[in-house]
Amino acid sequence: MSPPSPAPRKSKTLATWLALVGGSLGWHRLYLRGAGDAWAWLHLLPTALGAYGVLRMLHLGQDDRLAWVLIPLLGLMLSGTQFMAILYGLMPDEKWDARFNPHATAPGPASGGLAVLGAGLALMVGAGILMATLAFGMQHSAEYAMESDTPAVKP
Repeated sequence: MSPPSPAPRKSKTLATWLALVGGSLGWHRLYLRGAGDAWAWLHLLPTALGAYGVLRMLHLGQDDRLAWVLIPLLGLMLSGTQFMAILYGLMPDEKWDARFNPHATAPGPASGGLAVLGAGLALMVGAGILMATLAFGMQHSAEYAMESDTPAVKP
């Protein structure tokens, strides 16, 4: 009978890029914590609701108030997971190994520039998405407030 094989080493670079590309779907959490991670699966609900809001706006136009509520969910999920990509990509290798590779007996290879590149891209993408989400939410909030203040005209 052979001894159990050690758990595979988790790559900081791969986790960074998974958060950058598929973070709103929970890919980075599935990679780091496995299919049993409830938070990974909970990423799907707000992402799907936000995508549904985008589809509603495309089909029903900009006056659809349900889309106004749903679309920011997608923006917040996307920008939040870009933040995780930044955290992963810039985390020191020693801290990464202590957190995600506690079984490792020796330090792993240095993560290199691809993790930092992923963090930089995540910063650009995440900042743009967050600004767009805030602008969208504030614009539609102001439009709703202006519509509410307008007295109804009776014939």
